[in-house]
Amino acid sequence: MSTLQITSSKLWNAIKLSLNGEQQDYTQGSIPKAIFLLAIPMILELSLESVFAVVDMFFVSKLGQNAIATVGLTESVITIVYSIAIGLSTAATAIVARRIGEKKPEAAAHAGAQSLVICLITTILVSLAGVLYAPEILKLMGASEEVVRDGAVFTRIMLGSSLVIILLFLINGIFRGAGDAAMAMKSLWIASAINIILCPVFIHFFGLKGAAMATVIGRSCGVTFQVYHLFKGSGILKFRWAHFNWDPAIVKTIITVAWPATFQFIIASGSWIILTRLVAETGGTAASAGYQIAFRNFVFFILPCWGLSNAAATLVGQNLGAGRVDRAAQSVLLTARYNAILMSFVMLLFLFFARPIISVFTTEPVILNYGSTALRIIGSGFIFYAIAMVMSQALNGAGDTKTPTWINFGCFWLFQVPLAYLLAKGFGMHSAGAITAVPAAEALLALVSWYYFKKGNWKKVKV
Repeated sequence: MSTLQITSSKLWNAIKLSLNGEQQDYTQGSIPKAIFLLAIPMILELSLESVFAVVDMFFVSKLGQNAIATVGLTESVITIVYSIAIGLSTAATAIVARRIGEKKPEAAAHAGAQSLVICLITTILVSLAGVLYAPEILKLMGASEEVVRDGAVFTRIMLGSSLVIILLFLINGIFRGAGDAAMAMKSLWIASAINIILCPVFIHFFGLKGAAMATVIGRSCGVTFQVYHLFKGSGILKFRWAHFNWDPAIVKTIITVAWPATFQFIIASGSWIILTRLVAETGGTAASAGYQIAFRNFVFFILPCWGLSNAAATLVGQNLGAGRVDRAAQSVLLTARYNAILMSFVMLLFLFFARPIISVFTTEPVILNYGSTALRIIGSGFIFYAIAMVMSQALNGAGDTKTPTWINFGCFWLFQVPLAYLLAKGFGMHSAGAITAVPAAEALLALVSWYYFKKGNWKKVKV
């Protein structure tokens, strides 16, 4: 058997092992293998979600620019819901991973269950606000009267389903913290696959609100799958009803880790909302539609990058729990290198093939021009996105969620937002100026995050 055949066989066996979801000890053995086993299902998990984002935009784009603008503006607001979900998920991953590294699976399950209790309480307020004030939210985002008229129902359904959004993220965070990335992948695959199947059918029969209905049904199915395996599964985590008894000490720990992580992503997503509004304000509906198509393509490629970053978070948490600090640091540096190499290819793709990519979604010349320009500008910073994401997730995985929060605040609100206004209005660059602030801020974020990771205070955090 040739060397190539042996290598291919080993690679295929490793892929099968990563997708089978067999329990692994990530605190010993080969670090590249540990990254690979965790990252493959995490990348596949988020890749199908990003496929849905693009497929959804493809079908919605056939309904016209008002529909595209509605989806884009609504998604910009829903990023706040995602921020809450990711914040809780980050805390759950960090704490569950730490307990698993300490070889305390019962304590890990208890912490995961307590995070679900917090989720249920939080979601009530968010869902009510979305259902009651959907038109006002769209107006606040700068939508035209036509967009508000046609899109309020879509926005109401999407924001009203905040519970399934948060549960889907949170429970997957619990699985990832336990090292069961394959289960997280399967649940999101179910949700996304059902979305992809139902989306064109429901849009055909119900119009724009059909897209929202398909999304809610798909995500609900994914959550049902997750809950079943939390209680009935054969993995290292086995939830029991006793784990849900209110535990003030655990709840306090989760909130202590979660609130900076939540604000961390609210800060980041809030700046995206400002930029989205600025694009609509300086370029009009056509610019907004082009930007939204470009952004969906950006999401398509950045979520797999996030998958690698999540692998770093799990490895940091579990290795700190096992007392292997040097192994945790080595895992992060190696993951950052892999991520930067992967994203360099994406950067070249966006720089040289932006127009053909955008033309898949629209043939309207004005939207096509805006979208192509936006995609090239955003694509120029992909290597920085890769490094910044790994460094931030590494700090989060250690439970040091405050440091990335302050970094995000400085880079996005003190740098990105003012720069966007300066370029868009001060220098008359309009929507292109607003978008140029994105890669500039990400470059700064990568440098600052790298500095604080190398400083090493995350190694001393207790959760």
